[in-house]
Amino acid sequence: MIFREVEDRDLVAQARRGKVDAYNVLISRWEKRVFNYLLRLVGDREDALDLTQEAFLKAYQNLSKLDDAGRFSPWLFRIAHNEAYSLLRRSRPEEAMDGEPLASLAVERAASLEVTLAVQAALNRLKPDQRETVVLKVFEGFKFEEIAEITGAPVSTVKSRLYAAFDVLKDTLAPAGARGQS
Repeated sequence: MIFREVEDRDLVAQARRGKVDAYNVLISRWEKRVFNYLLRLVGDREDALDLTQEAFLKAYQNLSKLDDAGRFSPWLFRIAHNEAYSLLRRSRPEEAMDGEPLASLAVERAASLEVTLAVQAALNRLKPDQRETVVLKVFEGFKFEEIAEITGAPVSTVKSRLYAAFDVLKDTLAPAGARGQS
């Protein structure tokens, strides 16, 4: 992981000097992860594709504003986060306010269709901010500090959201006989 951060830092430095090929390498490196993150948030493939392109375009246009080139990925995901929530506010403000599920999630690498559907249903029961935190931590592998940077929430709030989400997921996914028992 440290090796990749050094590479990202170098690629950002090259892109800042006008080397478009360096930025294209960053795009190819992060495009799939950003797209999957956005798809989980907005639930629509076309919207996720558009948002991914917009996030990379805005990142390129604002590359000079990135303070620490080694923090490219959290910065990029923050841009993607902002784009997704702007779209959600414009298209479905009542859902964003009520905390209802904003996306239909597809869980990657599930052992079976039944498990996939169960996990998807459980994730859809989470509040949007909890779901985003789970996606960033579990699926994308970000650290608490990076999630805080992406979502604009304090680290303590990120941890609180994650642990509350895990409680909901545990209760939702536990076998019927084990629910409510500690």
